[in-house]
Amino acid sequence: MTEAAAEPGTAPPVRHRDRVRRAWTAGRPARYAARASARASARAARPLSAARRWGSRLPPVVWDALLPVLLLVNILTTQAPHGLPVAAALTAALALPLLWRRRAPLTVFGVVAAAAFVQWLLGVQLPADVALLVALYTVAANAGRRGTLLAGAVVEAGVLLACLRWTADGAFVTPFVAVTAMAVAAAVLGMNVRTTRAYLVAVEERAARLEHQQEQQARLAVAEERTRITREMHDIVTHNLSVMVALTDAAVYAQHRAPDKATAAMLQISETGRQALTDMRRSLGVLRTDEPDAERHPLPGIAQLQALADQMCAAGLPTGLEVHGGHTRIPATAQLTVYRLVQEALTNALKHTPPGTHAKVRVRCSAGTVTVAVTDSGPCPPLPGPTPSGHGIPGMRERAAAYGGKLRAGPLPGGGWGVHARLDLGSGGAASA
Repeated sequence: MTEAAAEPGTAPPVRHRDRVRRAWTAGRPARYAARASARASARAARPLSAARRWGSRLPPVVWDALLPVLLLVNILTTQAPHGLPVAAALTAALALPLLWRRRAPLTVFGVVAAAAFVQWLLGVQLPADVALLVALYTVAANAGRRGTLLAGAVVEAGVLLACLRWTADGAFVTPFVAVTAMAVAAAVLGMNVRTTRAYLVAVEERAARLEHQQEQQARLAVAEERTRITREMHDIVTHNLSVMVALTDAAVYAQHRAPDKATAAMLQISETGRQALTDMRRSLGVLRTDEPDAERHPLPGIAQLQALADQMCAAGLPTGLEVHGGHTRIPATAQLTVYRLVQEALTNALKHTPPGTHAKVRVRCSAGTVTVAVTDSGPCPPLPGPTPSGHGIPGMRERAAAYGGKLRAGPLPGGGWGVHARLDLGSGGAASA
């Protein structure tokens, strides 16, 4: 689309890009000036940065020796020849102790104050008196509050004596206030340095303590995860291997007499092995939700107890199941705990009881608790000795303790073995289960 032609006697229309170009050209000198100013500031800051880096590399003793050297040079260049020995000696007495001010601040301050008192007695005024302020600053930066107050009182007494002796008549207040302000400033600056140093030390200690606590928490988390995986692996492997061994024995026994039953047992062994592999992968956290096994084998819970009972019946342990109360509102982790408790109890019954033993499982669900009872009619097995945490009955106790409950396992009065557990769904430990 073309623009309309301009009428005779009128200015041609200004395009938008022409306005942008003119604005950019008009603002170019200001931009060039800002860039040049920034480059000039950067060039001016380079020497300061280089000097700061160079100064940070020097040891502290070099900076401590700088003031005495400057004071001695000042005395040698400004003092008259007849008074040079006394001035040089007093300057050295005032300035040279500053070399050790970081090691012994109170001692150095005492030496400098004594030299200043001798100077006052001799009636000599020297620029080296600034060493007294430096010594006061060092005391305030390194000593405690009492040392700082004592040093400040000594300096203030020296200021009073100096103003009384060397000020002219009627001019006492101004020099006294000025020198006192300098002494107070030196003391306050030193205390600020000490406070900042203590704050930085406290921050570093706190950071180190927090880092140590984080490392401990990471170690505890790793240990808890290992315990969880060990407990899951024990329950899964022990149960499924026990069932597979029992089914294998049954298949071998029935292969000639009842081939159909042997075939069914072998198929059950295959299914049990696949279930064990799926449970192991799920426990190790490597089973993705998009895999078909995730839908075929959901997280075991109370609803899967009937399949577990049927599996135990097929393995040679007739098992009855009673579930009272609705379990749909019970958390999945609590249902998994119930399933593992029943699984471990039935596995122990399958391993430790002779053929012909019957088992019974009772699960009672309520709004805040779940009660699990597993009993069998076989003879009482020997009580288990001390085993590592996370195996057998100790592992069952850990699962129950995660929900604030307790587990009892032992022989029944009328014969047989029983396991009883009660889970409190409202306990704080349920969150970590």
